[in-house]
Amino acid sequence: MTDAQEIQRRLIELDVEHRDLDAVIEMLTRDGHHDQLQLRRLKKRKLQLKDYITLLKMQLVPDVPA
Repeated sequence: MTDAQEIQRRLIELDVEHRDLDAVIEMLTRDGHHDQLQLRRLKKRKLQLKDYITLLKMQLVPDVPA
């Protein structure tokens, strides 16, 4: 497996986790009976995933000489 394929595979995994967290956060918010600390931790994890996804996507873009 090449590095690009490995990055693509990891991107898919992270994207699934990001969407799952989004669904859990929405469900907890809609429910009204949620733990604020848990909700903050979930949102922080979601942002970390988004940053890591962006970093991996940047690695897939070839460098263009100036």
